[in-house]
Amino acid sequence: MATASVAFKSREDHRKQMELEEARKAGLAPAEVDEDGKEINPHIPQYMSSAPWYLNAERPSLKHQRKWKSDPNYTKAWYERGAKVFQATKFRKGACQNCGAITHDVKSCMDRPRKIQAKWSNLHIAPDEKVESFELDYDGKRDRWNGYDPQTFSMVINYWEQKDEARNKYQKEQQLKKLEQKQNNPDEKEKVGDSDESDSDEEAEVDEAKVDESKQMDFAKVEKRVRTTGGGSTGTVRNLRIREDVAKYLLNLDVNSAYYDPKTRSMREDPLPDSDPNEKFYMGDNQNRASGQAQDFKQLNIHAWEAYEKGQDIHLQAAPSQAELLHRDFKVKKEKLKGQLKEDIMEKYGNAAATDKLPAELLLGQTERQVEYDRAGRMIKGQEKAVPKSKYEEDVFINNHTTVWGSFWRDHQWGYKCCRQFIRNSYCTGQAGIDAAEASAELMRANMEMKEAVQEKAPVIEEKNLASWGGDVAEDVVLDRKKLKEALKREDERLREEKDERKRKYNVTYSDEVTAEDMEAYKMKKVHFDDPMRDFLGK
Repeated sequence: MATASVAFKSREDHRKQMELEEARKAGLAPAEVDEDGKEINPHIPQYMSSAPWYLNAERPSLKHQRKWKSDPNYTKAWYERGAKVFQATKFRKGACQNCGAITHDVKSCMDRPRKIQAKWSNLHIAPDEKVESFELDYDGKRDRWNGYDPQTFSMVINYWEQKDEARNKYQKEQQLKKLEQKQNNPDEKEKVGDSDESDSDEEAEVDEAKVDESKQMDFAKVEKRVRTTGGGSTGTVRNLRIREDVAKYLLNLDVNSAYYDPKTRSMREDPLPDSDPNEKFYMGDNQNRASGQAQDFKQLNIHAWEAYEKGQDIHLQAAPSQAELLHRDFKVKKEKLKGQLKEDIMEKYGNAAATDKLPAELLLGQTERQVEYDRAGRMIKGQEKAVPKSKYEEDVFINNHTTVWGSFWRDHQWGYKCCRQFIRNSYCTGQAGIDAAEASAELMRANMEMKEAVQEKAPVIEEKNLASWGGDVAEDVVLDRKKLKEALKREDERLREEKDERKRKYNVTYSDEVTAEDMEAYKMKKVHFDDPMRDFLGK
């Protein structure tokens, strides 16, 4: 365990320290104070309160638990939206040709394309944008609310507050008008039922958004009651599925079939897509999204979004009745506009559907423009339909190339079709480069075939008559197996005599004649001290 001090403590000092800690935990002794004068909680474990030895902490502190290493380069600032830096009066070299700003080029210009660009008109030069770069830390890069100004939400609050004030003011004015009418005409009396209904409507309009406290307490209460077989009641609703029906997940037992979510008991896809639809009673939960009023609700949502983007004050969740009424009016106006447009066109051009059929020339889309082609499909006479070009550069050839980059594809690589090179900034070598590349590939292919042919031939291994321990024997020496066996026996006896001197005879005779079999037997029985198996030779 890392501690603040490495000084040795005796048993008595350690006991006193433990008693002091127990007294601090019990509240009998004052808590320990750190370097900043703040009290340290005595219930914090020692492995958390003790600082590592390399910090050289002389007094107890919790500073090492905090983030005491902070990078000064990191910032919490954000980009200034729409900030401008400099307003030029004439076009500058390197600026955007469309608007004249120096901070971007013509490809990334967000202004409307001008009929006469700023480069040529030298008028209405756009100001330069403020370009900033920030170094964010780990949390700053992943903060989804980074750069959000909370003051902007005050506009939303003010809007709804003004709307509530206007509604309350209008309701008070209506109440005052009705009171004045009653005071001016005290003799006129209406029916009792109508007056009660009007009073209740007025009370509901006054506090439309407020709910009684007694009703608020019952929001979490379950009002549904279903009879049970025991005669009692429950607060839950039973599953109304008939028990004889087959469950969704049993319609198709294939593992790769439609996914069934057991938590929501939903299966979105069709479990039996190949079967006859007339025989199926279940075609997935997605069928419900395309049937009934689901499509109408979808169109209502789309209309609310588009109307809100165009500036209308409409919100489907906040005011659903208003959104539905506006959508209904929109459909009526749209159909009326379609009918009016159709009538105007028929009045101006006539109704061609009511007359005779059109001639074949018009039905097939033929024109007076004449274009002649040869058998290969090349145009001989006439002019083909012009293809519109974009604002980006097209058909720009670099480094003597006659085709663009990406016109050639081979072995998962893009290149130039004119020279079949795969390097983007390469210089075009034309047909000579293609021939050289093919010759090089052919030479490499021939070398590979030659190498494979050489590897297929197995090398001939010459068998040598090797003696024991790897010594070479002359080719003209022929060993006799019987003599070699006898020589091995004599070598064993000689070695046995050397080990036990008591069995050695008094009269020992030696022979100077050494045959090849004796020499081979000696080499076979000779002990090599470098041999790791030498201890097992005598056994």
